[in-house]
Amino acid sequence: MSKFHEILKNRDFFLLWLGQIISQIGDRLSQMALIGFVYLRAPGSTIEMAKILSFTIIPVFVIGPIAGVYVDRWNRRRTMFICDLIRAILVLTIPLFLFYSKNLSIIYVIIFLTFSIGRFFVPAKLSIVPELVLKKDLLLANSLVNTTGMLAAVFGFGVSGLVVEWMGPKSGFYLDALSFLFSGLCIFFIGKKTVDSIKLREKSHKLVEVIKKSLLSEIKEGVFYFIKNKNIRFTAAIIFILWSALGAIYVVLIAFIQKNLHSATKDLGLLIMFLGFGLFSGSILYGRFGSRISPYKMIFSSLIVSGIMLILFASGIQRYPCFLTAGLLAFVFGITVAPIMIASNTIVHNVSENHMHGKIFSSMEIVMHLGFLIFMFISSMLAEIFTPASILISVGGIVIALGVLTLALHNKIVWLD
Repeated sequence: MSKFHEILKNRDFFLLWLGQIISQIGDRLSQMALIGFVYLRAPGSTIEMAKILSFTIIPVFVIGPIAGVYVDRWNRRRTMFICDLIRAILVLTIPLFLFYSKNLSIIYVIIFLTFSIGRFFVPAKLSIVPELVLKKDLLLANSLVNTTGMLAAVFGFGVSGLVVEWMGPKSGFYLDALSFLFSGLCIFFIGKKTVDSIKLREKSHKLVEVIKKSLLSEIKEGVFYFIKNKNIRFTAAIIFILWSALGAIYVVLIAFIQKNLHSATKDLGLLIMFLGFGLFSGSILYGRFGSRISPYKMIFSSLIVSGIMLILFASGIQRYPCFLTAGLLAFVFGITVAPIMIASNTIVHNVSENHMHGKIFSSMEIVMHLGFLIFMFISSMLAEIFTPASILISVGGIVIALGVLTLALHNKIVWLD
């Protein structure tokens, strides 16, 4: 803790860190406000939930591939400040002008624009850290940002569920807009100059070459590399399966919890908080003991156990709708899921070249969100015919079957060794 305390004495880094803690909590408030908004407009409708949440995901495909390239050409501090200011204004328009509008199309556009701007903010935030701390403190700084960011997000879900339940969805949007303003002010007061026009002039020749290089050719290079490497293709398939399953249960799970625990956002937010603590605990446990197990066997085993936990959660809460039971099951479910993403990232690091990591992980992000989006809509339509519990149990069964199948075939696939 003393080392963390030392790095937080760095005024500029502290401002970035504090702003992002508040912003993370604000983002969770906005997500819960959207869920509460749909609950008011169309209680229990998985289709409406899927439609409005899809506009938070689509920017990953439309904006994500190009955002990182342009962020590298701009002043990162200025980019983050402008992004936060615009997002604050956009989010504020929803409760002020659009909350009771019969036409939801405008709200869809606002949500899409807000999350599109976020695609520029995230790489700028990740890229600015080396400009604020000494090289020897970089690992510690990144560790602090990631760990506290995860904890803030987890805590934010619990708080936002309670706030939106007690104060209404409007409050979530107001507080989220306030968090963007707070984050923007923290970034504005960062005193150290980041990549500015002087540095850009010093590197003008390199910048011209970067600008001349076709964005399309860079994307194409990453796609071909992705396709040719069979280990990466396999890992992408696992990630697609996992995120397809998460997409299939996401809106259905929201409706399931609202129906069985009888609250719009309170219990949902707290359950996500328990899930987040499970993910955090699972990450720590796997980081400490995971080296003893093949990452592939870890993925297959985790799929099987995750499927079992999902079935236990759905059947258990349907029969005994108790929050404490739900919280415990959500926590254990988080522990079982965490190793899948960690092992997948480790495989990618091991089988790909360093200079291709950015492109590969960008491609992985597209794969995971594509699976999530497709199956979110499929399950939301099925939920109009079948009960949420039956869908959750079916998804759990499919995940178990896939885990057993891949585990059985593991020793027969030579290229995995």
